[in-house]
This record gives sequence, structure tokens and C-alpha cells, in this order.
Amino acid sequence: MTVPTFRLDQRTAFVTGAASGIGRAIAVGIAESGADVACFDLPGPALDQVCADIQAAGVKALPIAGDVTDAGSLAEAVSRAQSVLGDLTLAVNSAGVANAAPAETMPLEQWQRVIDINLTGVFLSCQAEARAMLAAGRGGSIVNIASMSGTIVNRGLLQGHYNASKAGVMHLSRSLAMEWSRRGIRVNSISPGYTATPMNTRPEVAEQVRQFEADTPLGRMATVDELVGPAVFLLSDAASFCTGVDLLVDGGFTCW
Repeated sequence: MTVPTFRLDQRTAFVTGAASGIGRAIAVGIAESGADVACFDLPGPALDQVCADIQAAGVKALPIAGDVTDAGSLAEAVSRAQSVLGDLTLAVNSAGVANAAPAETMPLEQWQRVIDINLTGVFLSCQAEARAMLAAGRGGSIVNIASMSGTIVNRGLLQGHYNASKAGVMHLSRSLAMEWSRRGIRVNSISPGYTATPMNTRPEVAEQVRQFEADTPLGRMATVDELVGPAVFLLSDAASFCTGVDLLVDGGFTCW
């Protein structure tokens, strides 16, 4: 028996939301697993910094500023990534936002922004990435970052828009997995539990962090680094028969 490899050497990855939080950790983890990485996020010094950290791992990095709600921006970014780094075969879509508001008073604009970034942005990202992968004919693997909030409703958090967007990411990933399964592209999602990112320590949830940890069987929130292994696994040849999977990484939260 040959032990499957988790290495990603000589491959090109495209990561959205790469400048912070889970996306940043995964972008660096992919690089440390051997892939060159195009980092896509809003412009700012954090985007350049993650690319510097990736280059320190001995691989190539390309910062590309853009917005996941802009199909043209994504198409141009993927094209540029391929022209600089080579054919795209790996992608992680991590760009997302969160906020809270009671459903009965939530402005339409607040609902729409979360859906536009978290769900439509994932669709547009997958679309641009898959078009490139299909054109190159080498296949590929796409991982979308969902949330356990797509499976459960978080006690004390009034975030119907966020929960709905992440449930949509999970089912979108399954749908795309089936659509592209015979064409060499695998699509999976990861659903993190409470994770110590800027999003989950934002002011409106700060008082609830202690409860988050108490409600998690492992007794704490995840670190962003604990999402790297699951992402590298799903991207790698070790997961060659995995598609349409939603991998819960929640410290056991959804068992209760």
C-alpha cells in the first residue's frame, strides 16, 4: 500500500479572503505544503504581509486586490494568477463577513451585503476558478469555507442572514461537486465551529466568547491554524475520492 500524500508541490492555488483570519492561515499552510499561492482580498498592507510570509516558505506568492462580489475582478485575478504562477488547480474561498441584528428590524441592505459576500461571492469565485480549471483540462480541487452555523442556529446570536448564507455555501458546494464531478473538479466545504478570528471576537459577540467555549465539548474555540490541516487534506490527493463533503471542524459542538 502506498501512503497518500498531503503535499501540494508544483501546484498553483487561489485563495480568497487571504489577508486575515482563516483564509490567511490556510494560504500560508498551502504554501508550506508546497504550492504557489495567489492571495485575493481587499487592498491593504495585510495582503502584502501574507504574501511575504508565503515567500518565506520558499514558494511564490502573488497579491491581488479585488472584491469577491465583482465577477470581472475575479476573472481578471484568476487570469493574472495563471499567467504568473501557472495553471490553477487548487482554490480556497474564505472571504466572508458577519454581523448581528434581529430579523424583524434588519435593514435589507444589511441582509443583502452578507448574502452578496458570503454566498454570491463564493459562487462567483467558484465560477471563475472552475472556468480556468476546465479550460486547462488538468482538473482541480475547490474548498469553500462555510460554518457550523449552516447546520445549527447559534444560541444568543441574531444572525439569520449569516446562517442562511453559510447553509447556502454548503449546498452550493454539493451542487457544484455533482455538476463538475465527471470533469475532474472536486468541490468540498469546511464548516468551522467557534474560531478565534477577528470576526468571532467582534464587539457584539465579545461577551459571549466565554459561553462559546463552555458550550464546545473541547472547552475552547479553535485557532485559525487548526483549519489548515482539514483544508490541505481536502485539497490534496489524499482526498481524491472526497467530493460534495462538508467537513465539520467544530470541537464537537454539533454533537450536543
